Amino acid sequence: MLPKVEIFCDGACSGNPGPGGYGVILRSSGKEKELSGGALNTTNNRMELTASIVGLKALKKRCSVIVTSDSQYLVKGMNEWLINWKQKRWLNSKKAEVINRDLWEQLAELSTEHEIEWRWIKGHNGHPENERCDELARKEIEKIVIK
Repeated sequence: MLPKVEIFCDGACSGNPGPGGYGVILRSSGKEKELSGGALNTTNNRMELTASIVGLKALKKRCSVIVTSDSQYLVKGMNEWLINWKQKRWLNSKKAEVINRDLWEQLAELSTEHEIEWRWIKGHNGHPENERCDELARKEIEKIVIK
C-alpha cells in the first residue's frame, strides 16, 4: 500500500506579470512540512503550477497523493485538458501552443510517478491550509519586492 500524502498549494502574483510567490503544505502520517519560493517576473498561473511541482518533487517515493488547490487552471488542466494537449502535440483548442507548456510537461511527468487526485476548492473562503499557503506565497512576494 502506498503512503498517503496531502499537498495543499497556492500561488500569488503582484501584478500579472510581476513578482510572484507560491506556498505548499505537505502532510503525511501526522507530520507537516511547509515550502515556499518566488520569482521576480512571473504570472499567477505559473506560480500555481510551480507550487504543485515543488510539492510533488518533495516526495521521496511513490505515494498516493491528494493535491488540493484553489486554481481551476491547475485542477482542470490536470483532470481535463492535459490528455488532449498531449495528443495534439501541445496545441490548445485554438491550435496555439499551450501556455506554460514547460510547467505542464513537468507536471505530466511527475504525475506518472504517483497516484494523484487533483481537488479544487474555493479560494479565500476560510480553508485553513489554503489560507496558509496563500500567506506563504504573499510573504515570498514581499521578500522579492523589498530586495
